Amino acid sequence: MLRLLHTADVHLGARHDDLGEAAAAQRERQFAAFKATVDLAIAEKVDILLIAGDLFDSNTQPRRSVERVAGELKRLVGAKIRTVIIPGTHDCYDRASIYRAYDLKALAGSGQDDDLVTVLTPTVPSVHITSCEAVVQATIFATKRAPHSPLRDLHVAEGSPAGWNIGMVHGSISIPDRTDRDEVVVTKEEIAATGLDYLALGHWHSAQQGRAGTTTYAYSGAPEPVAVNQDGAGRVLLVELEQAAAGTKTVRISERTVGKTRFDKLDVDVATIASQADLLTALSARADPDLVFDVRLTGVRPDELDFDATEIEDQLKGSFLRVRVRDVAMAALTDGALPSPDTIAGAFIRNVEARVAELEAGSSEASIAEAAELRDVLRLGRLLLAGHEVTL
Repeated sequence: MLRLLHTADVHLGARHDDLGEAAAAQRERQFAAFKATVDLAIAEKVDILLIAGDLFDSNTQPRRSVERVAGELKRLVGAKIRTVIIPGTHDCYDRASIYRAYDLKALAGSGQDDDLVTVLTPTVPSVHITSCEAVVQATIFATKRAPHSPLRDLHVAEGSPAGWNIGMVHGSISIPDRTDRDEVVVTKEEIAATGLDYLALGHWHSAQQGRAGTTTYAYSGAPEPVAVNQDGAGRVLLVELEQAAAGTKTVRISERTVGKTRFDKLDVDVATIASQADLLTALSARADPDLVFDVRLTGVRPDELDFDATEIEDQLKGSFLRVRVRDVAMAALTDGALPSPDTIAGAFIRNVEARVAELEAGSSEASIAEAAELRDVLRLGRLLLAGHEVTL
């Protein structure tokens, strides 16, 4: 049996300009996920750790950050676990490549004559790890945009000396009209033609897997979300390849969580809310610094209920990693008998409700959005006409 741990898209050193003061904390979370990946590799006693591109967020990193990564790889060297790395699209193997600027293999304590740490490059496209009876190979370009598919010339050679043939690619599987502009694209037909036992993919930040021909392929996803909307991230893949006595090969993949960020969604019916203060109390009870919390206010909004979604977000900001409050509740139409059409209130309510009905009969997003706005106009108008003070 061959046991692999597959990760990609760690994006160490990401700037996170959109996070402001929280950027440094998020960078630490990403490094913590990488460390947890190394911990898992050692605990599971895997044979090889595969890093399928974008270990670094860019080729511009301080030496101390590279040495910090090398320190983690050195732990794997000490445990006799092999590591194979390919450049991605963020840390591509161009003239400014971080893998040209630093000898990561040497920094991690791997010698020139051993296979404990290998960075695949245009001149080192494969490594034969004899202790595992495995060949790991990739086509690496010296540019960010691939001149052709990296799988074009990647095939298991006849009479391969290895029992297991592993490929690595950092790029997208072709999806018409969606991946046309991606820097690196492969097709499922190309995957099937390789004859590989396993293809470790990077670039997509959500874990997923499939099979093309006899080749099992998978994206590990990012071990820690690079952006707070990536709820499919946070995992690595434990891959077990086994060959039966009859020659039949099986590949088993299990997801393992290494990231700390969690995601949760909550729909709150505004009919159950007495006030903004009560809503804040209820949401604060779920405070979690590792939680990305998406709250939707739904249902029919009572006239007297006054709340502001942006204000709620601001007041909850310190209680969560990120919180988003969206108000999709609708103001109610008028209950009971309407005032006489000869009165200001009667004429106003009839005119607005007629327009709301007309817009809601339409199917366009614009008409639905306008109807929602008019419902709120109706709610505020009723309050004003009833003598209530309204803050706009």
